[in-house]
Amino acid sequence: MDDDELIAALAAGDDAALRELFTRHAPWLAARLRAALPPPDVEDVLQETFLAVWKGARAYRPRGTPRAWLWVIARNQAALLLRKRGPATAQLEETPQTGLDPAEVALARADIAAALNGPEGEVLRLMYVEDRPVAEVAALLGVPAGTVKSRAHRARRLLRVALGGTR
Repeated sequence: MDDDELIAALAAGDDAALRELFTRHAPWLAARLRAALPPPDVEDVLQETFLAVWKGARAYRPRGTPRAWLWVIARNQAALLLRKRGPATAQLEETPQTGLDPAEVALARADIAAALNGPEGEVLRLMYVEDRPVAEVAALLGVPAGTVKSRAHRARRLLRVALGGTR
């Protein structure tokens, strides 16, 4: 069952569909939320996200991707949590100057984004962000495990080049 079908089943009252959506999407949502929230808040936001998914499943319209819909809900739940807390009271740490030209940094980021666009980036996301084993990534992408390994190798090589590494 694809994600659109799971959301439709959830809208029809199938609680197993919510569990399946959570199993599929909670790992990558948590990884993205960790970039902006402390670890204890990530769990709270995930719970609120999937509660909102459960409540809003009837309003879902498959115009975009289900992943985007889930991310927007998670992002909004994170924003609500941060708004409830009010302004941050901790002092921001002084950012050390790295001596890098901001234009060079922007170009490096663009090179990294280009290197990770496509099947190699998807493999890296599944293996290293979502921490999934090779066999599971292969099953999710519908390719042999050897293809996953070669894409991961190629993606690491592209990243090395984009980051200016020599190894």
